[in-house]
Amino acid sequence: MSKLKWGIISTANIGTEKVIPGIQGSKLNDVVAIASRNEEKARAAADKLGIARSYGTYEAMLADPDIDVVYNPLPNQLHVPLSLAALDAGKHVLCEKPIAMDAKEAEALSARPEKPYLMEAFMVRFHPQWLRAKEIVESGEIGEVTNIQTTFSYYNMDPANIRNIPETGGGAVYDIGCYAIVAARFFFGAEPKRVVSIVDRDPTFKTDRLTSALMDFGDGRQSSWTVSTQHVPFQRVNIFGTRKRVEIIIPFNAPANEETLIRIDDGSALDMSSAKTETIRSCDQYGEQADAFAKVVLGQTPLPYGPADAVQNMKIIDAIYRSGNSGAWETL
Repeated sequence: MSKLKWGIISTANIGTEKVIPGIQGSKLNDVVAIASRNEEKARAAADKLGIARSYGTYEAMLADPDIDVVYNPLPNQLHVPLSLAALDAGKHVLCEKPIAMDAKEAEALSARPEKPYLMEAFMVRFHPQWLRAKEIVESGEIGEVTNIQTTFSYYNMDPANIRNIPETGGGAVYDIGCYAIVAARFFFGAEPKRVVSIVDRDPTFKTDRLTSALMDFGDGRQSSWTVSTQHVPFQRVNIFGTRKRVEIIIPFNAPANEETLIRIDDGSALDMSSAKTETIRSCDQYGEQADAFAKVVLGQTPLPYGPADAVQNMKIIDAIYRSGNSGAWETL
């Protein structure tokens, strides 16, 4: 079986450093083209990554009939327009998170026919450590799950960095809070009914630099999380059941092609010496994501997370920001 041929829109770091190597190492895919608004930049990236073709405009690459799938890692405000252009060109699209600047904008994607396919690029949902943790939760081993806690932070004070520019969708919630939201939805297998948040904005950048939120999933189920762009780097997901707890130690930036660890702890020793560690096979989560999407395109599996799922995540992000302004619970 021939591999699917991918074209990459832009030379963004997430693509050149993480996603493209993952796709190139996957089983069902091949990266054949990369595009930039600067032809020299595109050629340099193509040469560095061993990509056959480069284009000086996005439109030229989208017109290439040899490309099956497009990966869109552009700044957030360009996710919807360029994804729509790729879909109109008959390409399947894997688009970086968050899918849009708000839910209303994202609905332009969900209003389209199912094919060509579009999926939001939350690679964590395909890493075997997330799949194993979900398997443990669903088995009932840890009891009734009522609380999911997530922390995700890094330190970035560069005014030129896109994460610190509000006009292009910068800020902690857009960049990493979206992962905390996905974690709660993934492990509960449900949607929140209401949210409340505290949002602290950088006085210069105007982006949210520290946001904490509580999400009410009903039936006593809660998810609490804190994300920051100006804290010491740290990340963790804890899934609390009535009998045990599952901890994903590096839940979001799992190192490529290295084994990862999860802990299952019954709490019998408060210093965590009672925790049992489980080793998860090595993989590249970006490659796992690419192969999962390829199986959809090839008709082997149904689309696991379509545009409607992406719109739902944006609705929650919108509600988080509304609550930060209102100081009150907000429904979706």
